[in-house]
Parts: sequence; structure tokens; C-alpha cells
Amino acid sequence: MRCEVVAIGTELLLGQIVDTNSSWIGEQLALSGIDCHWHTRVGDNHRRMVDVLRLALDRNDAVIVCGGLGPTQDDITREAVAEVMGVELETDHVVLDRIVSMFGSRGREMAASNARQADVPVGAAVMDRQPGTAPGLICPVTVDGTAKVIYAVPGVPYEMTELVTCCVMPDLRARAGASSVILSRTLRTWGMAESTLAEVLAPRVDSLEAAGNPTIAFLASGIEGIKVRVTAKAPTEAAATRLIDAEEAEVRVVLGDLVFGVDDETMEHSVQHLLAQRRLTLGIAESLTGGLIGARFTAVPGASAVFRGSLVTYSSEVKRDLLDLGPGPVVSEEAAMAMAAAARTMLGADVGIAATGVAGPEPQEGQKPGTVWFGIDMGALGDGEPEATLVRLPGDRDRVRQFAAISLLALLRQKLLASP
Repeated sequence: MRCEVVAIGTELLLGQIVDTNSSWIGEQLALSGIDCHWHTRVGDNHRRMVDVLRLALDRNDAVIVCGGLGPTQDDITREAVAEVMGVELETDHVVLDRIVSMFGSRGREMAASNARQADVPVGAAVMDRQPGTAPGLICPVTVDGTAKVIYAVPGVPYEMTELVTCCVMPDLRARAGASSVILSRTLRTWGMAESTLAEVLAPRVDSLEAAGNPTIAFLASGIEGIKVRVTAKAPTEAAATRLIDAEEAEVRVVLGDLVFGVDDETMEHSVQHLLAQRRLTLGIAESLTGGLIGARFTAVPGASAVFRGSLVTYSSEVKRDLLDLGPGPVVSEEAAMAMAAAARTMLGADVGIAATGVAGPEPQEGQKPGTVWFGIDMGALGDGEPEATLVRLPGDRDRVRQFAAISLLALLRQKLLASP
């Protein structure tokens, strides 16, 4: 069973609204083991909508159309679906009475235009749930003698999710016959370029391509590193999970500590876990990142158990006065080490880290934008002296700051992994 998702709305093409509906529907199809090879977006144009629906039906067994079922002139999904079916629209008086009742229950009078929402293609079935004024439709279509189906659901997210969950997916699974499940797991990595990662994992990828299941894909995620996605298809969720577990173990043998998290686990999740394991606390001194590192760290539940606080010392004068840096440059090895030591001692932490540098766009102290010094004071875990690391970070001001935040956390993670 193949199913395509078609999202309707010119606002999607203009970037005024992000199409989260299609991604959510795609996830539900995968969980039900139904292949989805295409997601399509089309504007509110009757001719183009008809063309897209016919193309989707030509290459799939089913199509889920999302949006365009409202009461306004540009809501023309019903008309487009009816043309594809080769039928007329007719008023479903049960649906019409239901819409009138909805308005009445809110103490409002229904506008005449809302009556359009009760127009249903001849031969289509109305879904047995109606969370909003737009009914969901199950529309049978015959293409070259083959029975296919179009599901039309509203674009309002809460209405769409209820209809897809309670009406569309059960009907699709019944049509598909034998059930299966598609699951994915994402391993998050840091420290290796995507091309190098692909070369390192090439033997695994080749082996899996020969077997066909599971599969590996690489997803570049900007400042969050490179993701390695493992996907498996099996008759049951338990069987798919076993396949993914086995392949994750193989990938981890190859990549080792490059893997810092799974699925939604961020770098700060990993660092917080390592600190908690060792019963250590953390203090931070930030300059160019302006509190960004502390904000990322405290976004993880449980941060209070290991995080002492962050000293945001942005101006050079504050760095010197509060952290006792002395008269030298603040974008330097000495400043980074002094800031890390101050973060540890002033905040009463076991470990102190610091970031100082030039976010841009203008140079500072003769240093180019992207010049960043990291300081780490491991306290009793280290040799008693803070360390400093110089990095050159790419991008504009925001990207330099974001890269600095995760890069310092990644550096701390490596120090913790190497500590006894």
C-alpha cells in the first residue's frame, strides 16, 4: 500500500505557514507500515489541484489531501476531488444540520458560505467524526480499473489529527491487509563531517543495501551535528525495534564516542548525564554567547541537580572587574582560562567552563569575527590548571554564537569521557 500526502494552500508555497501537517501524517503512515514516497504541496488553484491529485493517484493506492475544505472562495478541494472522481457535488443535509447546530451551540448565526462545507462528491462517504465545521471525506476513485481512494481532511491541525487517527488510518490499514510497522531511530553525532561519516559507515551501508532492511541515512543538522537515521520495517513494532537495536549496536561499534545522543537527546542532555553520573556540578562564564550556553543547559529537565549557574560577563570592563581578569586582552588564552577558573570558584562548582571571543560583524582587539577561546577548569579531575582551546567558527553573528555554545559543551563532554 502506497499513500501520498497532498497539502493544499497557497500560503504553504509562500512560506507564510509551515507544513507540519504533512510531516505528522507521514509519521502515522510509517507507524502503520504504509509506504509514503511523496509529499506534495499545491496552491489554491483548481486546475493544478486536479493535476496533482491525478498524478498522485497514478503512482499510489491512496492519497490524503489536507486543507481546502473551509467556507471561503479559495477552499476548492471538494470541487477538485469531485472532478477527479468524475462526479458532481451534492448537499449532505445531515452534515449541513450538524454545522448549523455547531454555530447555534456557540450562540452564533451561521454565515451562508458555511453551507458549502456540506457539499460532498457523489459516492463519497462522510467520516463519522466531525471536530469542526468541515467534514472529512472518504472518496473512492477508479483508475484504469483499479480501485483507489482519496481521503480529504481539514487543514486545522487538531481537526486533522483526530480524523486521521480515528478514521483515515483504520480505513487505510484495513485496505492494506497485512499489517507492518516502519520505525526509525536517529543517532546524533559530533566531530566528523558528513562525507567522512559516510565513508566510515560505507561497509555497513553496503551490507544493509544488499539485505534491504533496515536502512541507514545521513541527515546534516547544521550546528547540531550529523544525524545517522536507522529505519526498519517489520510485521510488528517489537520486531522492528529488534532490527533497529541490532543495527544501532553495529553503528556504535564503528562510531564510538562520536554518538552523543539518540533521537531528541541534545549535547546538553549528554553533558548533564555525564555530570550526574560523576556527581559533579558545573559553573559557566560566558561572554560572546550572552547566556546562551546556560539557557541550553537549563532547558534540560533535571539541570538543577548539576548546574550551579552562569556568569554572563559581556563587556570587557565587567570581565576584568568581576572575574579579576587583569589588564590584558579579553579574547585570549589567558582570559579564557581565568574565566573558567572564576566560574568554578565563584559559583562553587566542581567544573568551570568559559567562552570568550568575537561574534562579529566587526573585529575586536585585532581578532577576526569567529575567533573564539574556550576555557575549561576540571578542578580536582584535572591537573589543577585550567586549559584553553582556540577555535575558528564560520558564519554570521548568530551562527558563531550558536556554534560556540554547542562546541564548548562538546569539548566538555570529551573531557568528562576521558576523566577517571
